[in-house]
Order: sequence, then C-alpha cells, then structure tokens
Amino acid sequence: MDIFALAERLMRMDDAAWERHASPLSVWTRVAALPLLVLAIWSRVWLGGWCIVPVAAVLVFVYVNPRLFPAPARRDSWAARATYGERLFLARRQRPVPRHHQRAALVLTAVSVAGILPLAHGLWRLEVWPTLFGLALVMGGKLWFCDRMVWLHDDLRNPLPDDGELRPPRR
Repeated sequence: MDIFALAERLMRMDDAAWERHASPLSVWTRVAALPLLVLAIWSRVWLGGWCIVPVAAVLVFVYVNPRLFPAPARRDSWAARATYGERLFLARRQRPVPRHHQRAALVLTAVSVAGILPLAHGLWRLEVWPTLFGLALVMGGKLWFCDRMVWLHDDLRNPLPDDGELRPPRR
C-alpha cells in the first residue's frame, strides 16, 4: 500500500488543486493547520463538546486549502518547489526518482508517523510535553520531507551533466 497515493486520493487532488496548492499561501497556512487542530482538540477543556466546531472547521480547511488560493505567480519559491517535488515523488512509479530520495521520504514520513502516538497521548491526557513532543515530530518530519521534495524537484529538473561536472551547491 502506498500511503502517499492514498493521501492524495483522500484529498481528491487533481492537476488544478496541485497547481493552486503550490502557492506559498496554501503551503504555509496548511503548515499552521496541525497546531490549530491541536489547539481545537485541547479546547475541549474550555468548550466541552462544542470543541467539535473548531475541530471540524480545521478539518474542512485542510480539505479546501489546496483549492482556496490562486496558483503561484512564481514557480521557483521553496513552497512551490516542495509541492512540485511531492508530485514528482508521487509519480515515482511512472518516472523513477533516485533511491536516496525515496529512502529519505520514507524515513521522514516514519518520523512524522512516530509523532502521532505521543501527540495523541498528550491530547487524550491533556499533557503538554507529550503533545508538544509529538507535534514537533509530526511537523518536523513533514517540513523536512517538504525540504527533501525541493531537493528532489531540483535534482530532476536540473540533472547532473554526463561529463561529471558538479552542479552548483543547493541554496
């Protein structure tokens, strides 16, 4: 099972949604969604059962986010390259990507997934440190994954020359 393709299907991402999601506004507001979801879940302390309203609002926002913003004016921003790199990674069965990028993506996804347990535990028990630790693992793994997708995008768009010359260092 390909967890990446499953996530893409669940979000119902098509070409237009991917292009709009490449907007830095889309990427960075999506990054902010997980801390907002954590806060919405934690709000059960103050709101009781009504916490379902902010939780639902965040979940709806996560779904509509890739369709909410216009396509980026520039395609060379970090956020756009991360999004385009993720598309290249998702298409790895049709267009192979270097193994070191595949391994890194799987390891970084595992880091994010590993953060779900302490995050869920902290939210269930309303304990700050497990919540923050889990949030840091999930977000850190995802942001590092995104940075790796920028690298993948740059590697596939600017392959090394055949004569052995070194490409300029990454910025």
